[in-house]
Amino acid sequence: MKNKFTLPLIVTSQFCCTSLWFAGNAVMNDLVDSLHLQSNALGALTSVVQFGFIIGTLTFAVLTITDRFSPSKVFFVSSILGALFNIGVIWEGNSLNTLLLFRFLTGFFLSGVYPVGMKIAADYFEKGLGKSLSFLVGALVLGTAFPHLLKVLTNAFPWKYVIVSTSVLATIGAFLIVLFVPDGPHRKPSSSFSFYAIKDIFKKPTFRASAFGYFGHMWELYTFWAFVPVMLQSYQQLHAIDALNIPLLSFIIIAVGGLACVVGGYISQMIGVKKTAQLSLTLSGVCCLLSPLFFSIGSELLFISFLVIWGMFVIADSPLFSTLVAQNAPVELKGTALTIVNCIGFAITIVSIQLLTVMQTKVAVTYLFLILVLGPLVGLRALIKEH
Repeated sequence: MKNKFTLPLIVTSQFCCTSLWFAGNAVMNDLVDSLHLQSNALGALTSVVQFGFIIGTLTFAVLTITDRFSPSKVFFVSSILGALFNIGVIWEGNSLNTLLLFRFLTGFFLSGVYPVGMKIAADYFEKGLGKSLSFLVGALVLGTAFPHLLKVLTNAFPWKYVIVSTSVLATIGAFLIVLFVPDGPHRKPSSSFSFYAIKDIFKKPTFRASAFGYFGHMWELYTFWAFVPVMLQSYQQLHAIDALNIPLLSFIIIAVGGLACVVGGYISQMIGVKKTAQLSLTLSGVCCLLSPLFFSIGSELLFISFLVIWGMFVIADSPLFSTLVAQNAPVELKGTALTIVNCIGFAITIVSIQLLTVMQTKVAVTYLFLILVLGPLVGLRALIKEH
């Protein structure tokens, strides 16, 4: 049964396990040096984790695993396997291909962590789900940013410490869930497997609108996160300023989104989940449009402040869209609904990340991030049309 420790335990576990996500990005320069990788490895290593997550969520959704089996046990097994494949990055015999394989498998098993963590929360917190998922996604944000901070803290040590540390954290998170957070009181397991489950989920117009709002949000989010270090480095070169502490600033810009998620959750209780999501999506779209202006400004403080603000609005709507998805999905297929929407959303991130990776060599960095505004525009159109 639910107690006062349930949400903190889920949040802590989510933070620990999602630290696996960007572990490779945090040590990218070291990987490039040690394995003699090409400079475009950033896009490949980021996208392969997303691709693994997509294949994993598609597998979980088609087989309705989260609704047919214990979510807590699925979370545990997925976290342990994700931690094991993550630690494969430190293998001395790695080539680019094996590195991509380990990151792919890490992403695959993260599909049993992020959406399953939301399913566990939804099974415990039917009332105030928006606020609960805001804390949960806030933990995801901190987990995503944490490897950048680890890189700063372990700068005097070999880069492999970052990888080992994130795997240890994920293992701790796995045991916290399986030992202390059993399946929630509102869980309604699905009794059978159906190939038509996904089709049935998307029949409801309000569900489709929520899903497309999320898809537009995802076009922008992970590409922004992946390119934060690139933005900082490009700005540094563009204005010939003193060296920035890029790992620390990347951590701050991404991590501040965790606070924004929590604040957004509280605001949603006052003005509604949908209105808060629309507001955040609109403001992040405005940031996309303003990016050329701030790239051209010669004040690094203003530029970093702008990225911090963008880092808040780019993620604040994520738990709110997940809340709308969960609220508009069939009760017995809530886990599958969250999983398939995640699957499609992360497939979109691959297109977005790869598009910017290609455009990086053809378009001045000042204007590169204007393309991200397409996501907020599509998401807002879906939400307004449904209304």
